Formats: sequence, C-alpha cells, structure tokens
Amino acid sequence: MKMRADISNCVEQISHLVKGKKTEIELSLICLLAGGHLLLEDLPGMGKTTLSQALSKVFDLEYARIQFTSDLLPADMLGVNIYDSNQNSFSFHAGPIFNQLVLADEINRASPKTQSALLEAMAEKQVSIDGKTHELPECFFVIASQNPLDQSGTHPLPESQLDRFLMQLSLGFPDKASEKAMLLNQQELTSVRSVIDVAELQLLQQQVKNILVSDNVINYLLSLVELTRSSNEFPNALSPRATKAIYRAAQAAAFVQGRNYVTPEDVQFVLPAVAEHRIKGQLLNKTSSSYSEQLLSQVDPLAA
Repeated sequence: MKMRADISNCVEQISHLVKGKKTEIELSLICLLAGGHLLLEDLPGMGKTTLSQALSKVFDLEYARIQFTSDLLPADMLGVNIYDSNQNSFSFHAGPIFNQLVLADEINRASPKTQSALLEAMAEKQVSIDGKTHELPECFFVIASQNPLDQSGTHPLPESQLDRFLMQLSLGFPDKASEKAMLLNQQELTSVRSVIDVAELQLLQQQVKNILVSDNVINYLLSLVELTRSSNEFPNALSPRATKAIYRAAQAAAFVQGRNYVTPEDVQFVLPAVAEHRIKGQLLNKTSSSYSEQLLSQVDPLAA
C-alpha cells in the first residue's frame, strides 16, 4: 500500500507542474520503473524539460541536460581522457552522460555520429572510451526530446535508435482549463519534493520484474506482435526486442495500478507508447487512426 501511495504521490507532485497530463506522467513513470528510456516528440515549449526535471526531483536522481546541436561531438557528451603531466598519466574526465537522469534535448538536431554515441549507453548502461569501459550510474535513465521532423535543422532518428527507446510520448497542448490553472497558479520546480530515493527505486524496478503474466496475456501479446509481421498494413514489424518492451511495460503498468498480475488492459494501455514509433519508423505522419489502434482493433484478447 505504501509503495502505491508513493507512486500516486509522484504523479501528484509532477502534475502540479505539468498540468492536465496525468496519463503521460503515469506512462513516464511506467517507463522508468520498467528500466527503459523515453523519447518525447513535441513542439518547443510543451513541457518536455519540465517533465524531465520533475521526474529527477521526485526520484532524487542526479540530473543533467545535454543540448544536442549540429556541432556537438561524442566526447562532449561521454567525456575524454586528459593527460596529467604531474602524474605522467591520462585521467578520465566524465561527461554529462554520467548522471542518473539525462535529458538529451532536441536529439534530432545532432549529427548521426553523435546520436549513435548514445546507443551503447542506452543499451548497455556503459560507455567505451579509448578501449576502456566505464559503467554508468545505477537507475540510468535517458529522456530524449525531439522536434517534429518537418521543422528545419532536424535529422530523423534511424529505426535502430528509435528501437532503443522503450516508449515515445507526445505531451500535446493542454486543455483550456489546465492552461488557465497554469497561468493562475504558476508552480516552481522548487515546490516539487523527493518522494522515492534511488535505493527504493531500484527495489521497485526489481519488484516490477516479479509481476505475474499469465499464458493468456502472453498469447494476446504475441498475437498482436505476429499481426505486424504477417500483415502488409504495417510499415515495420515488431521485433523480439519490442515484444520484451511491451511485456516489461505491461508489468510496470500493473504495478502502478497496485496489482501483482498483468491484464489485457495493461497491454492495451502501454501498447501505443511502446509500439507506435517502432511500427511507424521514420514516416512523417499518418492521416488515419494510429497503427497501434488498428492493431488493437484487429486482435481480440479473448480469442488470442
């Protein structure tokens, strides 16, 4: 009960700053609890940075923001070995990637070389520099923001990098009531307090892995994935990595809801955030319903 209350408290704390976006906040927490990374795509000024900072505060995580630009080099992010003449040796100077929560701001404005330097860190939670491996902190979590691809100066992320993000979310415009509340009651980041520390977060992430998933739910998940591979309606099929991502996110969703088992509704709740960017790939837009909505409408959880 206490853990459920703490998670609800986290959502409440962040909602003071990012108003009218409870679902997106919950999905962000689910992404963190599932041990993944988060991609936020939106217009500038929609609250992506605020959400990132608030998450770092409620979980008491060391925070760094890296502004991705066309001239950003991998060493600017990862760090570099510098020769120390007094010691007659090289010493490693860690870059901002060596924090627990890293905001890669406007990631699609950097060159593909710099974007790819982030891949090892996200996948292996380590970086290799001059032949030596450096471990990243516990609970390492990347939130990357990107501007819409039709804006100038952007580079599309390759499918291999999109696949490294457990979820992609879009905050979107707030509703009128939420925006009015934001204007009348402007909260500062200092009003957000820590609710869960790093040790507790590690424990929660471990408990998420123990959430039960029945054969029926697994078969439903596999039926959804199989449809993307057998039908020509979907631009990209979901890979085994995507299957694992949906599985982990559904476990975290059940945990956030206070259950020790996953239901088909948990799969349905997380599927758009986990699968849409993988199915869509680099397509700029889609005029009809989303691919994940098509997928959910064509697979009956009772028949799977």
